[in-house]
Amino acid sequence: MKSRPQHAAPPSASPPVPEPPFAERVRTLLHLGRTGTLATHSRKHTGFPFASIMPYGLDATGRPTFLISSMAMHTQNLTANARASLVVAQPGWTDDPLAGARATLVGEVRPAADATSGAVRESYLERHANARSWVDFDDFAFYAMDVVALYYVAGFGAMGWVEASDYATAAPDPLVDVEGAIVSHMNADHADALVAYCRHYAGVAADSATMTAVDRMGFRLRARCGDALQGVRINFPSEVRSSEAARHVLVGMLREAQSAPER
Repeated sequence: MKSRPQHAAPPSASPPVPEPPFAERVRTLLHLGRTGTLATHSRKHTGFPFASIMPYGLDATGRPTFLISSMAMHTQNLTANARASLVVAQPGWTDDPLAGARATLVGEVRPAADATSGAVRESYLERHANARSWVDFDDFAFYAMDVVALYYVAGFGAMGWVEASDYATAAPDPLVDVEGAIVSHMNADHADALVAYCRHYAGVAADSATMTAVDRMGFRLRARCGDALQGVRINFPSEVRSSEAARHVLVGMLREAQSAPER
């Protein structure tokens, strides 16, 4: 079954601008993140969730993996009931977290199988090198979440459920490792360009704009028009798969926007 976005924003007269599927965007988000919030079922207070800050790794199919101690409360909870959820938010949006993407993964967390624990270990330590200090302690072991379903929120007005099978076969966006640098650079050095993109390509008379995300197909902006904030999606004229290609395309788009007659 295909992932189906749902829109909480008021309906628009214009069709939505195409974006990568939610499954791909969740894989990208999980690749970018390093720490989430793991909610388990409390043994001490039956019926209540117990949430813990949780560093995570990823295996080849995107399953979150955890290095946890048997003495930890969340591990004891998982021993009694393996069902849990993991929330991961887009890094870098602490000042306005609702403007960034986030995903909730629902599944069952159990000890990682012996057959895959070597790969799990290396993948996890690659993301969390400081864990080498305690990875071999007797009370620590690797666990993995078998994902049952996922819920993705792209930011204001776009959200929906993602099938676990779609997530498992998706790959992170090719710009995932340079996205942060592109977004930071555009926001720090090219604020006028972001306004020009909004006005020319989206028809939004923005007073200011902030880039919130970029992917192989295009980018998202948060436009301010007076006191109102509006999410804007603008696509590249062709797919972009590197930082240099993104720079080239963004420069070309700005030239086009600046040379166009005022509306």
